[in-house]
Amino acid sequence: MRVVTFGEVMLRMMPTGSLRLSQSLPGSLDATFGGAEVNVAVSIARQGGQAAYCTALPDNPITDAFVAQLRAYGVDDQLILRTDQGRFGIYFVENGANQRGGTVTYDRSNSSISITPATSYSWDTIFAGADWFHTTGITPSLSREAAEAALVSVKEAARRGIPVSTDLNFRKKLWNWEPGTKPAALARKTMEGLLPHLQVLIANEEDADHILGISASETNVDAGELNLRGYEDVAQQIAQRFPNLRHVAITLRESLSASHNNWGAMLYDTQKKQAHFAPTDRAGNYSPYEIRNIVDRVGAGDSFAGALIFAMNTPELADTDTALRYAVAASCLKHSILGDFNDVTRAEIEALMNGGGRGRVSR
Repeated sequence: MRVVTFGEVMLRMMPTGSLRLSQSLPGSLDATFGGAEVNVAVSIARQGGQAAYCTALPDNPITDAFVAQLRAYGVDDQLILRTDQGRFGIYFVENGANQRGGTVTYDRSNSSISITPATSYSWDTIFAGADWFHTTGITPSLSREAAEAALVSVKEAARRGIPVSTDLNFRKKLWNWEPGTKPAALARKTMEGLLPHLQVLIANEEDADHILGISASETNVDAGELNLRGYEDVAQQIAQRFPNLRHVAITLRESLSASHNNWGAMLYDTQKKQAHFAPTDRAGNYSPYEIRNIVDRVGAGDSFAGALIFAMNTPELADTDTALRYAVAASCLKHSILGDFNDVTRAEIEALMNGGGRGRVSR
């Protein structure tokens, strides 16, 4: 299956270890690439799938370096629109530790994708041979032009009968392109136009609340308290509002500290009206991965999305329960990988999914 993803890639700048920007500047920062949709494409390719990435980027040496890395991961770069308009976006990450949370600072105004109109993309070329399409709520948050391109992209995919998945990915620091409209209200108005064209919706504990106004009862995300049945109810309400959806996935994070999280997810089958949770113990009860000494949690949701899409399109993994366990294991491993990209293989994911994960040296 060939998966096409669409969105913005940025240059990711990060201090070494757990240093703060104020401790590192002036000085050196580690520069890598990252962005929700390209993270998904890399995950799929790294696990053995076919992935192509679509975006708009300035025609300069930074883009050359990014394309070289995409090719090294096996991601098709032929859908990248090079333009003489705009710039390469940047974001700065501070890694949290213990009780100090991490931070993200964006520098992406007037990036190429944010000023490129939908008419500039060759949708016939983009979707030629595509079997699946993925984008996120970050793309339409950038600008009115990007929001229009995102809406056109999902409509064009749906018109061709290509399944579409979207991660809501609400970012409160974005969604500021309509003066006088608060971020959550703008996100809700915009995303409700995209959702009728989807088959798979992915969200975290907060996204459904901020964007759709649907929240899980008896849950306090800040306190790390999750009510599992509340999220099943959230998925049911989403499915009722958008009957086109076939699956609703919600990642479940309990942040005990920046360095210690519990991690799992729910996948709701809207046709069978059945919720699946992973991971589980031998009795079948939800038992999240306990992740201590987190290396990097940025991109964990994207790694979940990429692995879920890969599993859903791989016959031996496509069973709902198996696909969910695979996606959760993949995203658990992402917490041990520095950078946006989840640089793990299918074999490593399946080893954790099937009961491995003790961190022993493989000789």
